[in-house]
Amino acid sequence: MTLSQQYIQKNVSAEKAAGMVKSGDWIDYGHMLASPMFMDKALSRRVGELTDVKIRCSGFPGYSAVVMADPEQKSFIYNTAFMTFADRGLNARGIISHIPALYHEIPGFSTRHHHTDVCIIRTAPMDKNGFFNFGICNDCQSEMIPNGKMLIVEVNETIPRCLGGLHESVHISDVDYIVESDNEPLLDLPSEEPSENDRLIAGHIIKEIRDGACIQLGIGGMPNALGKLIAQTDLKDLGVHTEMMVDAYLDLYESGRVTNLKKKLDKGKMVYTFAIGSRRLYDFMDNNPLFASYPVSYTNHPSRIALNDQAVSINGCIDVDLFGQVSSESSGFRQISGTGGQFDFHFGSYQSHGGKSFVCMNSTRMDKHGTRHSNIRPFFDPGTIVTLPRTVVHHVVTEYGIAMLKGKSDWERADALIAIAHPDFRDSLIRQAEEMKIFTNRNRE
Repeated sequence: MTLSQQYIQKNVSAEKAAGMVKSGDWIDYGHMLASPMFMDKALSRRVGELTDVKIRCSGFPGYSAVVMADPEQKSFIYNTAFMTFADRGLNARGIISHIPALYHEIPGFSTRHHHTDVCIIRTAPMDKNGFFNFGICNDCQSEMIPNGKMLIVEVNETIPRCLGGLHESVHISDVDYIVESDNEPLLDLPSEEPSENDRLIAGHIIKEIRDGACIQLGIGGMPNALGKLIAQTDLKDLGVHTEMMVDAYLDLYESGRVTNLKKKLDKGKMVYTFAIGSRRLYDFMDNNPLFASYPVSYTNHPSRIALNDQAVSINGCIDVDLFGQVSSESSGFRQISGTGGQFDFHFGSYQSHGGKSFVCMNSTRMDKHGTRHSNIRPFFDPGTIVTLPRTVVHHVVTEYGIAMLKGKSDWERADALIAIAHPDFRDSLIRQAEEMKIFTNRNRE
C-alpha cells in the first residue's frame, strides 16, 4: 500500500477519532504546543457520554475545552505535569490535578509507570517519506507513542518542520488515525519586555559568563534582558543546550555571540526539546539544520548537561528561605507551575567542568493590598513546595547582587542571602535568623 493510500485509509474526522475513546480510558496528550487543541474540542463534545476518562498533559496552551466543558469532572479527569497561567486558577478550584515530576524523568513514566489507551499528538503535515514531524515539541512523544494502544495525530499546517536530533517524528505506519485540523496558528509569544530589575539581575550574571559557555535560559523578562545584554558584549563562541528555545537565543545567534563551536556535545547545534516564542522564531527554526530537536530525556538528563564545559543555567524562582531552599512552583498550597527542568539544569550545570547555576528573583513583591514583602524569607509558608533543596543550590541572584551558597554553613548562607535582600528587610531578617539559632554571637562577630 502506498503512502497516499495509507493516508486516505487512516484520515478521519475529529468526531470519528474522538468516538474511539471509551469510558475508563487513559489519554496522553502531546505536551506544550504539541497539545491537540482541535481534538480536545472534539472530545469536549462527548461530555456526558463518557465516564472516568483520564487525561495527562503538560503545558497545554490556553484553556482546555475538555476542562471548561466538564468542570465537575463527570466525564474527564485532567492532570498536568506543568501548570500554565490558565491552569493555576482551575487547580485552585480543584478542577485539575498536578503531576509532580523532574522533566527529564517524565518520558520514563510511560515505560515504567503509566498505562495509556490513547495517545493524541499535534504534528506537522506528513512529508514525502511518510513522517509526521513533531515540530517545536519533541519532548516525551517517542516514549508515549509505543506505550499507547492507539495513536491519533492531529495535523496542523502552521507547525514548522524541525530537524533532529533524535526521534523528532513518527511514521505513518505507526499511526492509527489522522485528523486534519483547522490549522489554528501556534501560540505567538513575543519576548517579554524586561523590567529595570531584570536588567540589574542580568547585569550581575553576565559578569559570570565566559567565552565558550553553554547557556540555558528560562522564560520571562530577565532571560530576555540577559540575551540582549550578551548580544552587546564581546563574548565569543557561546553554545546552546536548553530545554526551551526562546527568542533570546535568536537574538544571540544573529549578534554573532552564539556559534556552538566550543561545545563538547552536539557541536555546531542549538539543542532543545521544545520552543515557545514568536512566529519569527518558529519560521527561523523551520527546516533549519542549526537546530537539533531531541527528547527531553536527552536534553535534560543532568549527566548529559554536564558533558558540555562551562554549562550555565539561568532560571527564575518565587522565593528563597534563609537555609537556601528555593521555591519556584508554588505559593503555600497553591500550585503555580511545576518543577519543569529547573532541577535538571541547576544540578547538571553545576556538574559541568566550570559550570554555574543561577536562580533569579526580585528581592520583593507586592501583595493585593499593596503591602511589600521580602522574597528572601526566614522560612516558607506551610504547603510551599521546595523545588531546589538547599544541598543543590549554587547561586541566588536579586537586583542587589549574587549569593553563592555552595560549601557554606547555615550562617554563611544566611549572611549571603541577607546581603542581597532588599535593604528595608535586612535588619528583620538578621533578627529572625538569630531567633532561629542560625546566627549566634560567635559566628556573627
